Amino acid sequence: MIVVLGASGNVGSKVTEILLSEGEKVRVAGRKAEKLQGFVKKGAEAAAGDIKDTAFLTRAFSGSSAVFALVPPHYTAADFRAYQNEAGASIAMALQNAGVRYVVNLSSQGADLPDGTGPIKGLHDQEVRLNKLQDINVLHVRATYFMENLLMNIPMIKGSNMAGSAISGDRKFAMIATRDIAAFVAERLIKKDFTGKSVRDLLGQRDVSMNEAFALIGRKIGKPDLKYVQFSYEDAEKGMVQAGLSPDVSRLFIEMSRALNNSVFASNVPRTKENSTATSIEEFADTFAKIYQSQ
Repeated sequence: MIVVLGASGNVGSKVTEILLSEGEKVRVAGRKAEKLQGFVKKGAEAAAGDIKDTAFLTRAFSGSSAVFALVPPHYTAADFRAYQNEAGASIAMALQNAGVRYVVNLSSQGADLPDGTGPIKGLHDQEVRLNKLQDINVLHVRATYFMENLLMNIPMIKGSNMAGSAISGDRKFAMIATRDIAAFVAERLIKKDFTGKSVRDLLGQRDVSMNEAFALIGRKIGKPDLKYVQFSYEDAEKGMVQAGLSPDVSRLFIEMSRALNNSVFASNVPRTKENSTATSIEEFADTFAKIYQSQ
């Protein structure tokens, strides 16, 4: 039995699909039972409950040979770092209580840094927390910026005929498609070919700038003149609040944008065959176009 935490999310859903297609026994864990029913229909077990409920998580993890763990986002949290620490501590304690032997933990580029990275600071803390667990093999997957984050620009493109954020338009950094993360994670969960506490960087196919990404996307969606605009940090933060993110979460995302703009992370890890993945930004632009046209 392999347990997937956050199975309704971008990465967890794809990990679950791969595991089920490989004939693995899977238990999907998440906050809302209705979001897990699609996987139940395909043969998975479901465990629904609050991630901060350690007793619930212990039951969800019990009897598993491996667990895919992550701290799910909570974009309306009044104190996001407090939420991260509470959820992270609950996950760590439940893994220990359930006697789990293999854990693939979704982390991030920048998680090696103790501060100055916005929400990634919580993933740094979680790596430290999991590294203290006894008799558990933990692989931290430090994935880079998700290409799927670009999808958040669809309402702006449709409403204002432009894309934008606080990230510099011309600075290149590593981007990755979540399907490539999922493929790597699923393989590790099945093979269990890691020991002790270890880290794997995943950097995507190549470094890409926002200008390059949206020029490609613009052509794919029939808007060849689509422009990407870098907003001021103040305007970007206000925009996130207006979009429904809490003020605290918005502040942390601005801190992360500053770190990206200053090449604090996602642009300073040497690229190798092992940490580069297959999906190019050109391929993802096709995916973007399909989602854009469907909305």
